[in-house]
Amino acid sequence: MTAQPTPSVPHVALLTDAFGRIAGSVHRVLRGITPGRLAYRPDPEANTVAWLVWHLARVQDDHVADVAGTEQRWTAGGWADKFGLPFDVADTGYGHTPEQVAAVRADADLLRGYLDDVHAATTAYLATVTAEDLERVVDTSWDPPVTLGVRLVSVVGDDLQHVGQAAYVRGLAERAGV
Repeated sequence: MTAQPTPSVPHVALLTDAFGRIAGSVHRVLRGITPGRLAYRPDPEANTVAWLVWHLARVQDDHVADVAGTEQRWTAGGWADKFGLPFDVADTGYGHTPEQVAAVRADADLLRGYLDDVHAATTAYLATVTAEDLERVVDTSWDPPVTLGVRLVSVVGDDLQHVGQAAYVRGLAERAGV
C-alpha cells in the first residue's frame, strides 16, 4: 500500500486518515500469514481471518459505493469472479452462518488486492466530499435518519473492530502452532 497525500480539508484529512488506518492494519495482519492461519477457527462457529478481512472490505465497498453512487469494486474490479465464492454477488457477509464463513477461502494476496482496490475507491470518493455533504441524509430507515458523516464513521468503526478481531484470531492461530 502506498501512502496517500494528506488532503488540506480537515474533515477529508480526518476521514482519509481513519480509512488509511484500516488498510494499514489489514496489511499488518496479512503480512507473512500462512493459509492455515487465514483459515484458522478457534471454535467451529468463529470467524476466520480470511472471512473477517473479506467482510470488512465488502462492507466498506458496499457502503461507500452506495453513498458515492458508484458501482462496487467487487463487481467493477472483477473481484467477485476472482474470489469465486458461492454467494450472491451482493452478499457482504452480514449474518453469515458458520458454514458460509468457512466457504471464504482466499490467500493473502487476493484479500490484500481487493482491500487495496476498495481503499483507493474510498479515498478517491473522500476527496470529493464537502463539509456540507456530511450532513446529507443517506438512509431514512433509521431514527434518526443516517447522514453521510455518520455512515462513514460507522464503516470506520465496524472495519476497525473486524481488523482487530482478525489480528486476535491470527494471534490465537500462532499460539496454537498453526
